[in-house]
Amino acid sequence: MKLLVVALLLAIVGSLGQALFSMSSGPGNSAQMVKALTVRIALSVALFGLLFVSQYYGWIEPHGIR
Repeated sequence: MKLLVVALLLAIVGSLGQALFSMSSGPGNSAQMVKALTVRIALSVALFGLLFVSQYYGWIEPHGIR
């Protein structure tokens, strides 16, 4: 489960980097930037949902800070 969460986080950061690159390369790539940001939002929502489902089924357990 940890590897899946880390992989999704890396994909989110990669998508954000792709959007930044598209934005910095000029105004002609706005469609590519919007697509990259849409993918980032979808991955973020999927990660959030995965964490909720994982806690519900007991695949992960929250712990307190000591």
